[in-house]
Amino acid sequence: MSYELVGITVLWTFLFGYLIVASVDFGAGFFSYYSVITGHENKVHSIIQRYLSPVWEVTNVFLIFFVVGLVGFFPDSAYYYGTALLIPGSLVTVLLALRGAYYAYNTYGSSKEDNKIYMAIYGATGLLIPAALSTILAISEGGIITEVNNKVHLNWGSFFSNPYTWSVIILALVSVLYISAMFLTYYADKAGDRAAFEVLRGYALWWSGPTILACVFAFFQINRQNPEHFSNMLGIAWVFILSLICYLVAVYLVWKRRNLGWTFILVMLQFGFAWYGYGHSHLPYILYKQVSIHESFTNETMAVALITVFIAGLFVLIPSLIILLRLFLFDAKYVRGSSPKKG
Repeated sequence: MSYELVGITVLWTFLFGYLIVASVDFGAGFFSYYSVITGHENKVHSIIQRYLSPVWEVTNVFLIFFVVGLVGFFPDSAYYYGTALLIPGSLVTVLLALRGAYYAYNTYGSSKEDNKIYMAIYGATGLLIPAALSTILAISEGGIITEVNNKVHLNWGSFFSNPYTWSVIILALVSVLYISAMFLTYYADKAGDRAAFEVLRGYALWWSGPTILACVFAFFQINRQNPEHFSNMLGIAWVFILSLICYLVAVYLVWKRRNLGWTFILVMLQFGFAWYGYGHSHLPYILYKQVSIHESFTNETMAVALITVFIAGLFVLIPSLIILLRLFLFDAKYVRGSSPKKG
């Protein structure tokens, strides 16, 4: 495997980690606010807060690694995406800051009473951030970024009028809520909180339908936006079929209230197959047809150094996240609302 493929695979893996961890986080924030306005706060709010408390501070590490690595491995991507994504990138930064402010207020503030305005902002950021980030995938299919007189421009008319753009945004929104609801359903079951489990199970089943419909819609919109990419996806259709099978089994298990730990593993496999299938079929382009992994790759010395550092980062970050989950989220006492064991 060439350095280019190793580099983009490592980066894609970091982004997949962010997809899963951040989706649970963003969706939990939305459901936390939704539970307040629908009268289910007493049933699910405590479960959601027990998840968010130890996890929120590490979520964005995956995204930071990806952004730094993308610029390091493929410098041309900074030239094209850096200018075009100035507005959505700035929006994401502001939304992340607002989200972090809520976390700090809720975790360390002297008052533990949740202000509904703060909760509304917090819940909204859980949807606006993935919507803004998903625009990168829409732009990467080409036809929206142009270069005139050595200046990069994003054609906002084409961007907002393009059905594929909206299909990706819709897919991002419903996927976040589906992934989060699936995890929180398992988490409530592990906590033995039947009231929260039934509410969250309803959320998971409800959002499973829009998720698969949004996937199909986005899949066929790629054919209109980028027929070459769509043809590549059909060439590895078995990957997406495996994703669909994982989805069907996961939804069936939630419906039957069985094997909920395996259910979330199936959800990760569902999105893993689709994510790596999409990424593989997108190659060799990072931006059709302006940034290629072969033509825009950094020099060999830098590549070796970056690959070494980023693989080491994965070997540190993933075990650290697992330890965090075992010490807090899946500690027998903590999951039921008590302090985790010490020593």
